[in-house]
Amino acid sequence: MNMEHYFTRGRAFPMSALAMLKSCYPLRPEHLLHSLTSHAMLSADAIAELAGRMDPADVEFNRADNLPIGIRPEDVPANGLSIVETIRSIETNKSWAVLKNIEKDDAYRALLLDLLEEIRMVVEPQTGPMLTPQGFIFISSPGSMTPFHFDPEHNILMQIRGEKAMHVFPAGDPAFAAPQDHERYHSGGSRNLDWNDGMARGQTVVALHPGEAIHVPVMAPHYVRNGAAVSVSLSITWRSTWSYREAEAHAANKWLRKFGLNPGMPPRWPRHAVVRSTLWRALRRFGVEA
Repeated sequence: MNMEHYFTRGRAFPMSALAMLKSCYPLRPEHLLHSLTSHAMLSADAIAELAGRMDPADVEFNRADNLPIGIRPEDVPANGLSIVETIRSIETNKSWAVLKNIEKDDAYRALLLDLLEEIRMVVEPQTGPMLTPQGFIFISSPGSMTPFHFDPEHNILMQIRGEKAMHVFPAGDPAFAAPQDHERYHSGGSRNLDWNDGMARGQTVVALHPGEAIHVPVMAPHYVRNGAAVSVSLSITWRSTWSYREAEAHAANKWLRKFGLNPGMPPRWPRHAVVRSTLWRALRRFGVEA
């Protein structure tokens, strides 16, 4: 595989994208631009080769046609293929796949870290050091759908091939993800969320074409509809002290409910639930589980 370094093409994010990111980070979704569409490491063949050498625990794939927006993970149908077969026949197999933690591969880790370095000047003055860098590659069939869910990372999703529509909802709003949804996830449960059609009023819809990207805030509920062609996307993600503190406060809330208490949602950035997150850190040292 050609491991050509993307810096031979200059920066991946133009200065205009950094300005847009600065205006929205870390709380608001925002449409950005990038220049990675022709990168050799993000071609279908390169992605299939990467998938073939990855730990099976770091890949996820399934059927993705005619799925409801809100679906339990155990109800998502398998596609009967291997991950490599899924990627190589993605145009016709009506599937969705994600390669997780691509930073475990040396070449892809270098790509991830270079991309994060470009945005460090915007991110760190706001939320502090960029912790736990992780990368994810998504590849999906025409017309596929990724169900309603949320993620714990600061995330920039970069569209490489094809088109998709991101339907993003406000983070931290219990109208779209109840406190118990957060507490379940941060104590080891699923990230998938319940859906009702009345929620649609709160969405921001961002259409992504090759060379476009979106900043997705921490724990912002979203679902994705793919366009009429195969879609390939790269997510570059990181955590912050604030995002970890919020997660700890949600886990503490679940523990507090066992005693008949009804704790409120942790505050959003820049505040954090100091007492609850500190409590949870102390409880974890004693082996307590939510």
